[in-house]
Amino acid sequence: MGLRELVDDILEISVIGSFSRPGYRARSALFEWSEPTGDALTGRTVVITGPTSGLGRAAAESLADLGARLILVGRSESRLQAVRDALVARTGEDRYHLVVADMSILANVRAAVDQITASEERIDVLVDNAGAIYPQRRLTEDGLEATFATMVAGPFVLIDGLLPLLEASGDGRVISVVSGGMYLQPLPLHDLQYEQGDYDGTLAYARAKRASTALAREWARRYQGRVRFYSMHPGWADTPGLAESLPAFYEMMGPLLRTPSEGADTITWLATEADLDGSDGRLYLDRRARPFDRLRSTRLSAAERRRLWDEVARLTDEPQAAA
Repeated sequence: MGLRELVDDILEISVIGSFSRPGYRARSALFEWSEPTGDALTGRTVVITGPTSGLGRAAAESLADLGARLILVGRSESRLQAVRDALVARTGEDRYHLVVADMSILANVRAAVDQITASEERIDVLVDNAGAIYPQRRLTEDGLEATFATMVAGPFVLIDGLLPLLEASGDGRVISVVSGGMYLQPLPLHDLQYEQGDYDGTLAYARAKRASTALAREWARRYQGRVRFYSMHPGWADTPGLAESLPAFYEMMGPLLRTPSEGADTITWLATEADLDGSDGRLYLDRRARPFDRLRSTRLSAAERRRLWDEVARLTDEPQAAA
């Protein structure tokens, strides 16, 4: 192990040094990060969910700057249009297509798949970024707990529906945006929708992100050599979602929080870096693969990941994924 890797590992173990803005800046200098060329994504099509604020907005701007044609998927047509207008002004080109869909409603997600399939011959990158924290437990019209629906069930249907277009790319990539908070939260497979105990929106969010990471590994196992699957977590970034859901933490961390662009950097890197292994659905922070688990109590075995997959396929009634 070289000195740079040792310093990086020390940062990772410290958690605060790893997830904070100083950690990002230390690693970018330590490993002498280079930026992709300005045309790195010219001619390539990227689907991104949740692009209207925070990490999603920062990622959309970065990907647009590199020449990508973006399909922006979100709940609010007016907010999507505002992002589109800003991107057109930023790049001087209109290569931004809007798809209005609530990721927590399966019929919306399937309609989005139909819309994208009708207009596209291939998808090069899918960024699964949409997320939400709900203060009280509530059910969607599909009868699913809303956090689980938004960040597990909806993305599962979207990925499954867009797989043919991702395979048509020849180098299709799926990037799941997760959270470092999942490191402290096990995923009870008997209670995926938080039906037991007192509901906690922050814990439900962390559980959903752990499920998303586990499913990325299972997608990678099943589609190895056909589509690459990755997860990434952004560290602690200054986003509206963090400010709203964890105000005390947001206030305490203050200047140590990363900018949205710093948090989203690894999304762009995963979308553009040529020499990446996509065989195991590995998890990244700051352009380096990280452990899937920090605590033995949070680990899911291969059999448990398959069990999770089967249950999500059953709940979403996705026949292709269930095969």
